[in-house]
Amino acid sequence: MEFIELHDVCKTYHNGELEVPVLKGVSMTVARGELVALTGASGSGKSTLMNILGCLDRPTAGEYWLDGQNVAGLSREERAGLRNRKLGFVFQNFNLLARTSALDNVMMPLAYTAAHLSRADARALAMALLDRLGLSDRLDHHPSQLSGGQQQRVAIARALVNNPALLFADEPTGNLDSQTSREILEMFQQLNREQNLTIILVTHETEVAHYAQRIVHIKDGRVEDGMFRAVGGGGEW
Repeated sequence: MEFIELHDVCKTYHNGELEVPVLKGVSMTVARGELVALTGASGSGKSTLMNILGCLDRPTAGEYWLDGQNVAGLSREERAGLRNRKLGFVFQNFNLLARTSALDNVMMPLAYTAAHLSRADARALAMALLDRLGLSDRLDHHPSQLSGGQQQRVAIARALVNNPALLFADEPTGNLDSQTSREILEMFQQLNREQNLTIILVTHETEVAHYAQRIVHIKDGRVEDGMFRAVGGGGEW
């Protein structure tokens, strides 16, 4: 079984008596350790599909198998537990706590998923990640004191602190300049390559999608599996 398998997944929303089908029988797989770009125009169903893959929503019909478990029918609480254990998220707007230091932003998820860790151990884990991401001199800085690229690195460290099996990057370079975008995307490539981390990169930008190994394009609620694509780059970090 692949790490991710979707079988004939449908998602329909209801607006009063009106049914609005968004996903129309999506079937796809993602192998463990794969870096996949999910692309599509606004209204294509891309965000809905990401929400289902990220256990933020569940399908109206069909099966979603994640690491051998059919999660399509899980309750809201069960999906939340699964997200905490196995998933990490990086967003376009960083979603950092404005009045909290970089270090405390990274430590925050551990309060929910690693209560057995002492504060000293949690602090050491977060510091090690921030150091690896080149932010050892920014531990006590608040988001307003950091550049966009530095804020996104803090967000990536926060997403990694629970050692997820699957990382979602939702338009992660949307608020960054071209040079910083390239650095962040090369970082994702290196995480994928060195840690065998499965990454789903959600983007509407063709240049960003080409950093993935494979592109899955969604159009009108259906997916078209893309060709294998490889790019160079990616320095040590």
